[in-house]
Amino acid sequence: MKKRLILLAAGLIFSTGTVLAHHGWSEYQADKPLDLSGTIEQAGYEQPHGFVRLKTADNKTWLVVLAPPSRMETRGLAREKLVPGQKATVHGYPHRSKGDELRAENITIEGKKTELR
Repeated sequence: MKKRLILLAAGLIFSTGTVLAHHGWSEYQADKPLDLSGTIEQAGYEQPHGFVRLKTADNKTWLVVLAPPSRMETRGLAREKLVPGQKATVHGYPHRSKGDELRAENITIEGKKTELR
């Protein structure tokens, strides 16, 4: 019984960190979709969401929030595709207060579109 309680407590502690790190999607403007194309300058394939920093033709660099790595992997977007220098197009929603952040609904790399939501 004591061992079960310890395992339960450990599970709660670890899962709380993930929940606290997650942000709500209400911070993004779903009524103002954007399509951005550019070059990946930086990428992260990490929890709770992957990301790319995408430099567009107007020299603006966007922080593009992607899906969790497990979802990207399952849907065919391998880590090796998210590398600096890679061209990408994203469709998503801008952040309400951060003028350089976008939540991606999908990303297209090398002609392959990956749905992220």
